[in-house]
Amino acid sequence: MKEKHVHDIKHHRALKVLKTARGQIDGIMKMIEDGRYCIDISTQLLAVISLLKKANTEVINTHIETCIREAIETGNVDEKIEELEQLMKYIEKTL
Repeated sequence: MKEKHVHDIKHHRALKVLKTARGQIDGIMKMIEDGRYCIDISTQLLAVISLLKKANTEVINTHIETCIREAIETGNVDEKIEELEQLMKYIEKTL
């Protein structure tokens, strides 16, 4: 983990999506406890995965809009490019 950045307004969108995902996860846990149909549970799990991907996209977009832009303006681009390359490799592994 690198330096701490707080982008309240921009990260607020990701936080909202994550709170929705948390609510859905609570619902999924209840579905499992209640012995609900497997396909219904799986459908809800896939919906949560989609929300997590959306939250991640929001965070990455915020990084590009703020941190990358700042790096370009200050001439500190190489480190940020390396971070994005590492992130892309990790994303490739998880697809």
